[in-house]
Amino acid sequence: MDTKNKISKNVLMMGLVSFFNDFASEMVYPVVPIFLTSILGAPASAVGVIEGIAESTASLLKAVSGRMSDKLKKRKIFVILGYSFSTLSKPILGLANVWPVVLLGRFIDRFGKGARTSARDALIAESSTSTNRGKSFGYHRAMDTMGAVVGPLSALILLHYFSDNLRMIFFIAFIPGLIGIILLLFFVKETADLVSSKNHSQKFSWKNLNPSFKIFLLISFIFAIGNSSDAFLILRSQNMGFSITLSVLAYALFNFAYAVMSTPAGIISDRIGPRKVLFSGFILFGFVYLLFGLVTSAWMLWLLFPIYGLYMALTEGVGKAYIAGMVSHENSGTIFGIYQTVIGLCTFFASLIAGLLWDHISVSAPFIFGGLLAFVSAGLFFALEKFKKSQSSY
Repeated sequence: MDTKNKISKNVLMMGLVSFFNDFASEMVYPVVPIFLTSILGAPASAVGVIEGIAESTASLLKAVSGRMSDKLKKRKIFVILGYSFSTLSKPILGLANVWPVVLLGRFIDRFGKGARTSARDALIAESSTSTNRGKSFGYHRAMDTMGAVVGPLSALILLHYFSDNLRMIFFIAFIPGLIGIILLLFFVKETADLVSSKNHSQKFSWKNLNPSFKIFLLISFIFAIGNSSDAFLILRSQNMGFSITLSVLAYALFNFAYAVMSTPAGIISDRIGPRKVLFSGFILFGFVYLLFGLVTSAWMLWLLFPIYGLYMALTEGVGKAYIAGMVSHENSGTIFGIYQTVIGLCTFFASLIAGLLWDHISVSAPFIFGGLLAFVSAGLFFALEKFKKSQSSY
């Protein structure tokens, strides 16, 4: 058996932890925008504000927690605290009777995400090799996203048995989140490489960072301004006439496609390089977002949601594998934190812009805007990579 490309035990267990956490989170996520607009009477712009603040909170903290994990040479404690905050947020959402309480719950949830994500990604990178890095991140995204398939489907079953009581979903979601924390406590360990580097700390310097990372960060910044919260995809399905059940099913279909394709996308990126895979993802996003805005028949959403899942598979895990290949382990938490912070801050503005475009122009406007920016990003990415190759040939 070829052990060179075998996924490590740490990565396998982190996949299970993420599965149960996303099981919990995705029981809640597709229900939140419906709960806000249908039960609490909040406008679409409030959904944009809530999601934007929540995601930007997570992103700002990712840079801080990533840097702290590099300095302390510890990853696991940040991951434990992060998943614990996210799990505790679920009952708060269930108790909400006005939309600011939902904002508080989402804030705590994303605070947890911000505390754990950079350290978790660094831990996965440190538990992988250059020959299986894409596969490792792809597997993690697959497990994480499979939880996002099981979560919404479980929510549908529970809604049936609890007569569409949305609040009950929030309380029950606490259970799988707790299982994930228990697995993390007992089965995930710090890596030997990180422990052995405690006396060899490398000072972080923006000036000395790999230029390829800076280019990728710029492209990602432009792209992310048009990539608003996925809550708007759910609202779009509702706008097209989907019931709560159909909206959640469509979201589960998206996550199923995402989960199934993530590991193959990671393996392909290991073989042909992540740049080509990422470029394909940018182009695919542009087309699918434009179609989300321009579609006139509801049945087409059943095609668009899984294609959107394919876009995610081509970019999420692959993008992290791409970054991991450009940085040292000693500074990987900081680098992942910088990247996630930039993307998250853009998500705040993207979600705010999307909410305003939805309310004041048309429901199609956020998707057309995002699709066009994706094509711009893809063009710049292609041009910059061509320029880099031409420079290296001299």
